[in-house]
This record gives sequence, C-alpha cells and structure tokens, in this order.
Amino acid sequence: MDMLTPILDGGDRRPLYEQLYRHIRGEIEAGRLAAGTRLPSKRALAAHLKVSVVTVEGAYEQLLAEGYLRAQPRQGFFVQAGAQEPAPPEPALQPEPGEIRRRPAFRWDFSTGGVDTALFPFSTWAKLMREVLSEQEDRLLSAPHPQGVPELRQAIAQHLYRFRGIRAHPDQIVVGAGSETLISLLVQLLGRQGAYGVEDPGYTKTHRILTSCGVRVEPISLDGQGLRVDLLDQRDVRVVHVTPSHHFPLGIIMPAPRRQALLRWAAEAPERYIIEDDYDSEFRFSGKPIPALQSLDGGGRVIYLNTFAKTLAPSLRISYMVLPPALLEHWRREFWFYSSTVPSFEQYALARFMERGHFERHLNRTRTRYKARREALLAAARSSGLLEVGAFSGGDAGLHLLLWMDRRWNEAQLVAQAAQAEVGLSPLSAYDLTPPPPERPPALILGYTRIAAGEMAPALDRLKLAWGF
Repeated sequence: MDMLTPILDGGDRRPLYEQLYRHIRGEIEAGRLAAGTRLPSKRALAAHLKVSVVTVEGAYEQLLAEGYLRAQPRQGFFVQAGAQEPAPPEPALQPEPGEIRRRPAFRWDFSTGGVDTALFPFSTWAKLMREVLSEQEDRLLSAPHPQGVPELRQAIAQHLYRFRGIRAHPDQIVVGAGSETLISLLVQLLGRQGAYGVEDPGYTKTHRILTSCGVRVEPISLDGQGLRVDLLDQRDVRVVHVTPSHHFPLGIIMPAPRRQALLRWAAEAPERYIIEDDYDSEFRFSGKPIPALQSLDGGGRVIYLNTFAKTLAPSLRISYMVLPPALLEHWRREFWFYSSTVPSFEQYALARFMERGHFERHLNRTRTRYKARREALLAAARSSGLLEVGAFSGGDAGLHLLLWMDRRWNEAQLVAQAAQAEVGLSPLSAYDLTPPPPERPPALILGYTRIAAGEMAPALDRLKLAWGF
C-alpha cells in the first residue's frame, strides 16, 4: 500500500474531496499508480492528510463510479486494470555537445588533455591519505579556510619561490577546484567593464568560460614572440589572459622584451590586469628556467594561475592563483563568504605530499620520462622521413609539439587519415578563435604524455602509410 500526499488547498473553490479525486485520477491515468495497487484505507488517508473521513470517502466513491478503482470486501480499494491512459512519450534528450563526448579510442593517442596515469604515485598518495584520515579526522569534518587550508598554501608558496622565482605570501594564494572555477571568480573580482583579451589561437575553453561569465572577449593575435601587445589598446582590453612560459598550442616562449612591454601596458592605466596561466611550466627540457611574469611584476598587476592537472592528474581538480595585495584585500572584503571549492581531505594530502618532497621527486621522474618520449618522437620523425615533409616547433618546454606540414595537404585530411590508421591527432585550426591567415600552412598538435617511448616509431610508421610521404 502506497501513501498519497496531494496538496489540498482549503482556499480553492473546488471542495477537498474533488481535489483529492482529481489528484488520484491523474496519478492513475499517468501510470504512476499501476493496476492492482492498493490505496490507503479511508481512515489512514484521512489521518495522513488531516481531513475528514467523509472527504476521502467522497473521492473514493467517485473513482469507483468512474471505473478507476475497484473495492474488495475486507481488503480495500485497488486501482482497476485498464484505467491508465497511454503515457505520452518522454521528450528526447539532446545529445551531449561534441567537445564533451567521449574521445574515440586510438591505439596511439597524441591528445594533449591527459597525463600518463601509470606515473602517478598511487602507493605514496594512499599512505598520505590514510595518515590524514587517522591524524586529522576532526579537521576533516570542519569547513576549510575559504582560500584553502593553510598547510597547502604554505607548501605552494615554498614551491613557487624555489622553482618559479615567485615571492608570494601564503595569504595571497587562493586554492580552487580547477582553473575554470578560479577564472570565473576572477571575473567577479575584476568586474566586467572593458574587454578581456585572450590569445588567438589559444585555449578555447578560456574564451568560452569568460563569455559565459558575461564579459566581452577579444581574441588577440600572436606573432613569433607571443601575444601582440600593440593590439590591446586598439581592442579596449582591460584584462588579458596569457600563457607566456609556453603558449598553447603554438609553443611560443615569450621573450623578456615582450614581457616587459606587457607589464608596461598594464601599468599605463588603472584597473588593468594580466592573468598569467602557467599551466605546464614545470616541464622545461632545455635552456635556463624562464622566470614567471609575476616575478617581474613590481606594480601588482599580474595574477598568477597554475594547476596540478598536468603535474599530477586532471581528476584531482586542484588549481590555485596568487593575488596581488590590493586584489587580495578586495577579495577578502567582497568574497570572503565563498566556501573553499576543494575538499579538505585532498588539500591536506597534497600539502603533505609537497612538504615531504614527494612532489619534487615526482616532477623529476615524470620530467625524465616525458623528455625520453619527446626525444623518441623526434627520432622516429627523422627515421620515418616525416621531417622531409614537415617540421616541429615548440619543443623546448611543455608536453606537446606542433607539426607544421607542407601545403600539399590540409589539416582535415591529415587528421581523418591518421584516425583511420588508429592515430589520434588534433588540428591547429581547432584552437583558432578567428579565421587564420590564408598563408598559414597546415599544422597538427602532438601531445606525447600517453604514448610510451617504444611506441613512437610504430605510430609514425602508421602515419607514413596513411599520409604517403
């Protein structure tokens, strides 16, 4: 027997018994009360709804008369078979947008969106999580600090000083559940006046996040040194998002003169800011370390943004930003009510992982492994003859290479033929926000985190057959 809980309105013109009758009839016709279902007794339903037994009796008698119910002596009232109307078809669900559908499985996947999960230190991480559970159980059940737990912010500040030359106080750091969350928060913090500039080509998700936040977004083209600073004033840009340490996807490392020009632009007018996205700066394979743009900023105009998605795993959803002191004060005054978006459990575990040197050792190990894969890819390109029809760029840092091909092909054909050969590639055009220059040759993006060094030669052999070079 199922209890019924209709909303009966004493102020309705219709009497209560009619309201109850119409509700039960509607449930039967919709199929939510199936044939043979036993209804509550008159007294039980009346007590539940706080109405008189006469009200329930009137509704049941009407349903009996119309054939929706049948009464069985000493057993009660049951839904009559055949009283249900055919249920209308459920509205069809729209398919998922293309960018979130599952990527086809390739034997050789050169995508840039993941890492080699086999390199993740599962045993160490599991041990630290057990420690956190046993030693910090009281703190785990309390709301964490709005900016992130102090231990993690302290560990991040020390890491930034040692490896990026950034002198940041832990109080300037805000931990969030992914860069998307932090960028959305920054829009609220910085306001929607003026335009937000983004690199073109560039990470299209940033463009979409900013657009969804209601700001005007201006794509800014690049030259051989990175983002063109001279275009910012022309487009009325007030905030610009850049990847100076390793542009995605072109792989450009912004030289010092261009960085200084960008800082001068920010200093020329109040309320101008630079969002420095340092998404894979930990992976530099040649030359001296390039200082972060934030470390060169003396005017408090650079907001530093980074993530653990590339160094550990995207599923951790832990990113952070470093706010200049003036913005930190504004954030605490206006947005202190925001709760931390990262569970304290993961924050405490990551803090211990960094404090005890595990993160640095993990970086050294993954950097060595990824460098070997990059070198294997380049060697396979030479031996297969690929470099006779194309050329790589952007290989000094980061976890992908850009392959420029000669003009006999177009990108769509190359990607489709590679897919038929079980090789997954992405075209450069997928990251264009505006039409590219007509003279630009076709280019493909090859991330090498998911393919073992020994599989690079077989992968390029398949491309050689597919492309016929």
